Parts: sequence; C-alpha cells; structure tokens
Amino acid sequence: MDVADVIARARVAQAAIDRWTAEQVEDLTTAVAYAVARKDRAEELARMAVDEAGFGNYADKVTKIQRRVLGVLSDLRATPTVGVVDTDPERGTVTIAKPVGVVAGLIPTTGPDATPPTKALCALAGRNAVVFAAHPRSKHTTDTVVAYMREACEQVGAPADLVQSLPEAKIAHTQELMRQADLIVATGGAGMVKAAYSSGTPAFGVGVGNCVHVVDETADLTDAADAIAIAKTFDHATSCLADNAVVAHADVYDELLGLLRDRGGHLCSAAEKEQLRAAMWPDGGHIPSIEVIAKPATRIAELAGFGVPDGTTFLVVAEDGVGPDHPFSGEKLSVVLALYRYEGGIEAAVEQVNAITGYQGLGHTCGIHTRSDEHVDALADGTRTARVLVNLNLNEGAGSPRCGLPFTLSLGCGTWGGTITTENIDARHFVNLTRVARPIPPRTMDAETLFARHFARYGR
Repeated sequence: MDVADVIARARVAQAAIDRWTAEQVEDLTTAVAYAVARKDRAEELARMAVDEAGFGNYADKVTKIQRRVLGVLSDLRATPTVGVVDTDPERGTVTIAKPVGVVAGLIPTTGPDATPPTKALCALAGRNAVVFAAHPRSKHTTDTVVAYMREACEQVGAPADLVQSLPEAKIAHTQELMRQADLIVATGGAGMVKAAYSSGTPAFGVGVGNCVHVVDETADLTDAADAIAIAKTFDHATSCLADNAVVAHADVYDELLGLLRDRGGHLCSAAEKEQLRAAMWPDGGHIPSIEVIAKPATRIAELAGFGVPDGTTFLVVAEDGVGPDHPFSGEKLSVVLALYRYEGGIEAAVEQVNAITGYQGLGHTCGIHTRSDEHVDALADGTRTARVLVNLNLNEGAGSPRCGLPFTLSLGCGTWGGTITTENIDARHFVNLTRVARPIPPRTMDAETLFARHFARYGR
C-alpha cells in the first residue's frame, strides 16, 4: 500500500463523518480516549514504548498516557468544534467550525504512546481523519495504539480509517504524507519541524525546548525543589518542558541546592562535569548522544565514568556560561540540570533566561517560584517565551488539573522559535472557521476623534 492509498482511504472515512453532530463526535472521542487510557492498555503501551525505543520509564509513561488522554478529553468537553461555536449579536457575527480534512501527525520516538492519541482526539473532535508517521525506532508502539483507536472508531459506527499509520516508517513516505495532507501537526526534533514547514502544506510545529526555571529570594524553596525534581525526573526527562536550567538567586542558591540533593540530585564535581560533558557530547556538537537521552541518572554517570550515591535520580552541574562552549546551557533531553546563580534584582534573572533561551529554546517556556507578583510581571514582560509558569512544575505547561493551559503534547513557540503560534496546540487548531456577518448599526469612525491626540501633539 502506498501513501496515496492511505490518504484516499482517509478522505473516504472523513467524508463519512463530515456532517456528524456534536453528540456523535463526543461519543467518538470518548470511545477513542477510553480505548487508550484504560488501565490495561496504558500499562501495555507504556511497557511497549520503553522496551522498543529505550526511553523513559514504565511507571511514568502509564501516568503520562492517562493524564494526557484524560486531560485532552476533559478540554474537549469545554471546546466546541462542531457547527456554530460562537455568536456575537453586538458585532452581528456567527462562527461555524468545519473540518480541515486529513491531518498528518508526525510522531517522535520519545512519545510513540501518548502523542498519537492526543493528536487523534483533537483531529477527530473537528471531524477530521488523521494519518500518523511513526518513528522507525518506535513504530510498533505507535501502530499498536493506532489499532486500539481504530477499534474504538468502529465501536461507535465510525470508519476505522479515520485513524491510520503509514505502513512503513520511511522518510520518503513521511514527506509524501505531508505533501498530500491538508494539515500537519509535527511534534519532534528541529529537523522534523523544518521539514513540515517546508512541505508546502499548512503546519503546526513545535520549537526547541530548553526551559528555564527561576527561583528568586522570596520563593518557597521546598515547593520549588519539589517542582524542579518532579519535572526533571518524570519519565527520565522525555518532555521538552522538563527543567534544563535553574537560575537561583544568590541568597537562596545554597539552600536550594541542598534541597535538590535531598530529592535525589547529585552535584557533579568539576572533574565529573568534564567527564559528563565528554559522554553527553562525544562529537563536540550541541545535540546530546542518544546513549544519555531519557536514561536513568545512574546509567548516565556510569557512561561518564563516575559513581553516584544510591538514590540519585538526576545530575546537577554548576554553570555560569551560555552558548556552544557551554553545552550544559542547551537542551539536554536527559536528567541533567544546569544550575546558575544570579545576584541583584529580577532584571538579572530575566537577562540570564534570555541568554539561555537565546542559545537554545527561544519562544518555549520559562517558570518562576516566587511570592512577588512584580517578579512574575518582569519575567513575563521581559522574556521571549510563550509560557511563564508560576509556582508550578514546568511539565504543567502542557496542561494540568491545577493549570488553565490546554492539555497537549505540541507546544507552539511563535516566530521566536520558528513556529506559527505561541499557543498550546489543541482542538481549536484542527478546524476551519466560517464567519457569518450580518448588518449592524454603523460604527462611528469619526476622523476628528480618531486623530485627536495626533493633532494635539503634532498638529494637522
């Protein structure tokens, strides 16, 4: 079967649900979500993902699958995607949501289990079909989750071909899928996202991670240490949101470091830092070796040639530089954390965040632990980041029960990060909108009023 056959089947399936009601769509998305998130399936897929690709850990993947799928489904209940989705009598407008058609979903090797259902749920909510391009390292896992979703489609009377994966994981096939689809949603490395944007098909992509977490002098340090350790170690840091750097105020630096050690962090000595650097970037480049990506801290230390205490779950390196000569300042895709010290006011922290993300991670996410609203405002106003998380763990930037951001595994970084939006990609991005405009009382567009301040300042 070639790509054209897969696309043709997807178009037939999409046409079959093109006029489905909101209730029918809810039944469809609920069935698909349950088919993946139920306990036995989540456990099977988690085990399969770890065994096949070798990234992350089983227990956290179970949590990730269930949390992401249930979170997206919960968001869908509050996000209209069928028919009339908005009316504004004052402006005389009605907005109608319509399918985009066939969606191409590009799947990273670190997320073959949870990424397909989150994309599928958003696509199906808009009455679209979706075709996945799996990564060759983890294709069996992706194919399995797709099979479960296909069964769920049939359960509620929808065509199974609403959800498909390409039979072979080949670059040429993925390129052809992107060319023939109506919309691409690319989650993965910079090369994948660049290819999506170069395909000629409308695309939503994600930017490079490298998230930075500020801890100021007013922070609840226990809460901050908990948040950092949780995000850094969850699924061995497969998430692009996991803390890559912490920028701590000099007044709290030592205490925070002690708390991180209490939570499984091992501070590398100067010699261990150099050993770690050689193991993580053996070719001197800026992308970490696949041998350390999403692996346990003990394994990474072993590769680097040094030992760590029992109970070590992440490695900490003291850092003060940024850029290619300081690779720990970039995205590490591993349970390795760069720790920076800053002195003075919040402006110094903002400057450090901008330096780090300016090297890698521009437009993505930063966070702050603080009791100062002024510090939050300064960080939000002064950084080029799409998400600023306050007193949260950074993984919550992809959605959380205690965070209002939409659940997703695709995080826009705006033009800063080379993508089209700064939003969390959710079901709203999988529909076309038709806007109906009716006559309203004419709006006042008085030139004297509109130009009054200009005239007063600069004359006529």
